[in-house]
Amino acid sequence: FLGQTSHETTGGWATAPGGPQAWGYCFKEEVGCGAGTCTGYCQAGNPCAGFDCACVAGQTYHGRGPMQLSWNYNYGLFSERVLGDASLLLRNPSLLTSNATLSFMTGIWFWMTPQSPKPSCHQAIIGEKAPSAADVAAGRLPGFGMTTNIINGGLECGIATNGNVEDRVAFYRRFADILQVPVDEDTLYCNEMQSYR
Repeated sequence: FLGQTSHETTGGWATAPGGPQAWGYCFKEEVGCGAGTCTGYCQAGNPCAGFDCACVAGQTYHGRGPMQLSWNYNYGLFSERVLGDASLLLRNPSLLTSNATLSFMTGIWFWMTPQSPKPSCHQAIIGEKAPSAADVAAGRLPGFGMTTNIINGGLECGIATNGNVEDRVAFYRRFADILQVPVDEDTLYCNEMQSYR
């Protein structure tokens, strides 16, 4: 969780004092989107089953919070399941930049909640849920790489390892070192995993 969320909110750069991984948790929303310019995170219509999570005019659903919750269906699902009303965050997504508790609740919720066919990140990192035959065939095995696949696999997995994945792994290694826990070198990356998208 700490490695992934530090990457999602990083403010580090190659020559940053203490190294780039000393600079997690710098931004509470997607860089460059605070003025409402990132309008591409709206799936048209009502993509949610059982409740309305259609986009609200004038609102944007870019990445906010430690896990950079994005897209109207994720805002709506969290708001429906945790707050009891999907429209609360759909009408006011910027609550995630002004309410730190709510912001972290979204990150923990995303980490702990499976969204079929994906397991939760928590299940993936601790190996709680055995991969299906389809997952095994797609190279989707438990470990840190699988959490990257769940979070952003469509852009970062099943392709040559890119700088974003390397940054995620470096943050993970940093926290593992601080906490003095072993790192499973065989499950760090997702380049050989088919993404869920």
